[in-house]
Amino acid sequence: MSTVNPSTIDPIHVIGGGLAGSEAAWQIAQAGVPVILHEMRPVRGTDAHKTDGLAELVCSNSFRSDDAETNAVGLLHQEMRTLGSLIMAKGDANQVPAGGALAVDRDGFSEAVTAALEAHPLITIERGEVAGLPPEDWSSVIVATGPLTSPALAEAVLGLTGEKELAFFDAIAPIVYRESINMDVAWFQSRYDKAGPGGTGADYINCPMNKEQYEAFIDALLAGDKTEFKEWEANTPYFDGCLPIEVMAARGRETLRHGPMKPVGLTDPNNPTVKPYAIVQLRQDNALGTLFNMVGFQTKLKYGEQAQVFRMIPGLENAEFARLGGIHRNTYLNSPKLLDPTLRLKAMPRLRFAGQITGCEGYVESAAVGLMTGRFAAAERLGRTVPPLPSTTALGALINHITGGHIETIDEGPRSFQPMNVNFGLFPPLATAPKSEDGKRLRGPAKAIAKKKALTDRARADLAEWLAGTAMPQAAE
Repeated sequence: MSTVNPSTIDPIHVIGGGLAGSEAAWQIAQAGVPVILHEMRPVRGTDAHKTDGLAELVCSNSFRSDDAETNAVGLLHQEMRTLGSLIMAKGDANQVPAGGALAVDRDGFSEAVTAALEAHPLITIERGEVAGLPPEDWSSVIVATGPLTSPALAEAVLGLTGEKELAFFDAIAPIVYRESINMDVAWFQSRYDKAGPGGTGADYINCPMNKEQYEAFIDALLAGDKTEFKEWEANTPYFDGCLPIEVMAARGRETLRHGPMKPVGLTDPNNPTVKPYAIVQLRQDNALGTLFNMVGFQTKLKYGEQAQVFRMIPGLENAEFARLGGIHRNTYLNSPKLLDPTLRLKAMPRLRFAGQITGCEGYVESAAVGLMTGRFAAAERLGRTVPPLPSTTALGALINHITGGHIETIDEGPRSFQPMNVNFGLFPPLATAPKSEDGKRLRGPAKAIAKKKALTDRARADLAEWLAGTAMPQAAE
């Protein structure tokens, strides 16, 4: 294995000491490249953080499922461990009982990550805010500032990208697995059969409602428990004017019938002579066609309420959700448009982005993107090339979604790229459906479990093959 002399290499700067920045810094240093990690706390605090520790978990102490056989986030855990993740190593070392989930002692976890980074000979930690764009002589920079990016830096990034805003309320609509939609009830059609940019004229899945079903749905929507804003979120505007569906419903019982649920320009092929009273539309959300977004259904209903209420919609009675809706203050880029496949800003390639600011959701996903961004930056500094991750892996599927796997909107609606947790809907479909040991077709829960195991088996094999060809050099002793 080749070695490198760190004293001859210019450092890479990482801005932000959260999970993504901490992981990126670790990966860079482990490759033998010096790194300067900038964290503005405690010089400048945030409304959510309570300590000045690196990798502080603000909202939850759970990394979610650790099942690498049938759960996409558990598979992501495993892949990160395989690639030498600091975040996973210290999460494992500070685990607390949580059934099949990986939950950690938050203080112990942050202290362990901080200690490891402080002890690494190639990592320098500098406390203080990086206001505005990084200095021009910083030739390689990773911005991992998350949803609480400082205003000065956010404004500077906006100036580079031409985007109108970075901080807004994300009123996020649920996303449904295509295979769980009942197509005996629903059908494909665009309004008036119109083929918009990238469309065919049959681009939406339509779920019809009669008057009684609509009235019952409105009642359930209005009665459902809603989440409340955190104090530091209260004055942030809604993104693109996307009001939560329950807020629209509260303005009048007919509001939704004249908004996202309007039945015009559509004909139910199962009952062509009867006009539906209302229609819920779902739009393809990823290039693979495995995920569909509930159009106009951004919501702040609590998760349990969402599944119950939305399964009242004909055609969605057995819906499985890749992502439920939510609403919170967020800061993220329109990454498919602005970032290249190695997470560099196209408008200024010396800048890379990592973590939630790229449009991933969740602590583990943020750290995973930080891991890959660190590897990309280190390889570039060393004059090496990291081949693209297989899209069949959890890491590859997540990066692919962020940098180009998302489908562009097919109408004139608002920008539709939104934060996403890792899920099996981001993976390419299997070439053949798994069968039982005697060769028969599987059905029900057995089919679902076999499919997930086949996806994770494929991912492990493809990651091993990728990793064999991407060995990074190590620092000289």
